[in-house]
Amino acid sequence: VQLQASGGGLVQAGGSLRLSCAASGRTFSRRNMGWFRQAPGKEREFVAAITWTGASTLYADSVKGRFTISRDNARNTVYLEMDSLKPEDTAVYYCAADQRELRVRLQVLVPDYAYWGQGTQVTVSS
Repeated sequence: VQLQASGGGLVQAGGSLRLSCAASGRTFSRRNMGWFRQAPGKEREFVAAITWTGASTLYADSVKGRFTISRDNARNTVYLEMDSLKPEDTAVYYCAADQRELRVRLQVLVPDYAYWGQGTQVTVSS
């Protein structure tokens, strides 16, 4: 699975952005997908995840109620809608695909994801 993230940019606090992650490969529709982020000097952290069916989602407490993850298996794409952005959301955002297919449970740890996009920068100004 190859992943290409896009949609980052510079936005004022309170604004919105929509990230996209386009996947190539035939196994996308059978893999849970996640979004992670990494701020300068910090470790990569979990943001959100969605099951391969799209039926279940999971969010980090810091983004719950503000971010929405979704997917379109027909388009091999996963999205992250980010609203009410805060300066502390500033980071490079990465999409990732679960190392296992058809997993029932969503994962939040970096090692559970085997395929990563190149990252897209999100900067929120105060």
